[in-house]
Amino acid sequence: MREAATGPTLQRPHVWLPGTGGPPLLFLHGTGGDEHDMLPLRGHLAPDAPVLSPRGTVLENGMPRFFRRLREGVFDEDDLRERTDELAEFLTAAGTEHGVAPGSWVAVGFSNGANIASALLFRRPEALAGAVLLAAMVPFGDVPGLDVNLTGKRVAVVNGRRDPMATAAQTRTLVAQLRDRGAAVVEFPHDGGHWIDVAVLPRIREFLAARPA
Repeated sequence: MREAATGPTLQRPHVWLPGTGGPPLLFLHGTGGDEHDMLPLRGHLAPDAPVLSPRGTVLENGMPRFFRRLREGVFDEDDLRERTDELAEFLTAAGTEHGVAPGSWVAVGFSNGANIASALLFRRPEALAGAVLLAAMVPFGDVPGLDVNLTGKRVAVVNGRRDPMATAAQTRTLVAQLRDRGAAVVEFPHDGGHWIDVAVLPRIREFLAARPA
């Protein structure tokens, strides 16, 4: 495990785990997490994959997040756009540092991390090959235009049917927005709430291991 800060855009807390198999994964934690929270998922999803896991740089009552919100469920979209661009630049720098091809990252984000992963797809689609969105909401009320081209991006939306935040309506809207822009979306719903259901992990592992059609 390597914790590094080797350049202007890499000077944020993060963990880099080199690997030799599978797509490079970008782990994005939820509110109150850090760069270590998502690392145990690697063993379940892609044990040999290289992993980059940054910490969110915004604090809410002392809890790290990737962008600000005005209140629960209401995002500060100006800040979200700024932080999304910062994260995209961080990925570019990390790719150069660790020999990861531009645009090959697959984000695996939970809650706040899933929301900024969705924002990356809509705002900086060149940064990601795809994403696994766990407990994800719609990132932008101001819907990105249909000129955003997500053709070739593979996205798994993994939301709980009893999630009070990432509701069924949120899930339907997010999936529709992604598909309308060309993304290949699969849904892995579960019967839980706003958490990661371990029973779904084998399906996510298969999703990550599958080669694009």
